[in-house]
Amino acid sequence: MYCDSLLRFVLRGGLLLLAGLSFLTPALAKPQAKKAEPARPVKKMEPYIETIPRTLVKFEMIPVRGGSIETPDPARPGARKKAQAGDFWIGKFEVTWDEFDIYLYGLDLSNEEEEKKEAADAVSRPSKPYGSPDRGFGHEGYPAISVTYHAAERYCHWLSVKTGKKYRLPTEVEWEYACRARILPSGPLARAALDKVAWHWDNSDDKTHPVGKKEPNAWGLYDMLGNAGEWCKPLQGTPVLCGGSYRDSPEKISPSARQRHTPGWQSTDPQNPKSKWWLSDGPFAGLRVLREE
Repeated sequence: MYCDSLLRFVLRGGLLLLAGLSFLTPALAKPQAKKAEPARPVKKMEPYIETIPRTLVKFEMIPVRGGSIETPDPARPGARKKAQAGDFWIGKFEVTWDEFDIYLYGLDLSNEEEEKKEAADAVSRPSKPYGSPDRGFGHEGYPAISVTYHAAERYCHWLSVKTGKKYRLPTEVEWEYACRARILPSGPLARAALDKVAWHWDNSDDKTHPVGKKEPNAWGLYDMLGNAGEWCKPLQGTPVLCGGSYRDSPEKISPSARQRHTPGWQSTDPQNPKSKWWLSDGPFAGLRVLREE
């Protein structure tokens, strides 16, 4: 009888111990499924049309989803390295005289109050050019040319103040990524393919042409190659003009084509020091705007 009581006591105690362990460590009794983290929503990016305030002048912006490309490596001449570009919007066309004239001649200002507000925002305007900066190539619908890197940057600042959006020049990486559109190689294109998308020395009659007359690239961007070269922020060193221009031979026009300012671009400028706004001998230098979020 004593043995039976002892056995029942031991068994009851064992059951209570197991129940306690199960209560204290439920993960041992039944593995818990890990909750999946909610997927991050993909931000929506759509093309849009921007109207410059107080004018009827409009321009189109195209969204570009970011990615990586191989770009020139400043540390190793001739070599290339992987670089990353984020999401951005970029001009469907090069900036035209229609847009630049608003900035140049203050056509967006109507009274002294607006001029005072502009001064408070540190907006500066270009000096009036000597002669015609379009060189007689054409004006309405043609790319703005003969502009320095300084003028291109200040135009973007003025546009940002006017619209409340953050416009700027593309970086060298962003520009090449947009130009190649995940399809074009970094080097020169086959001649037939180049003729479809670019104005160059062999087909331009030594002048720029109205924007959008050639075929667009895969993003829907026009004149990324040829026509006017486009100012960009460099990977390293001084500003670069990207893509080649109407004055370049076909083999010198490509997504990786780069030019840097030389004294020859202002050799006939009578000013001393030379103008920080205009390139007296640079009718091939233009710009395209990029917008950050």
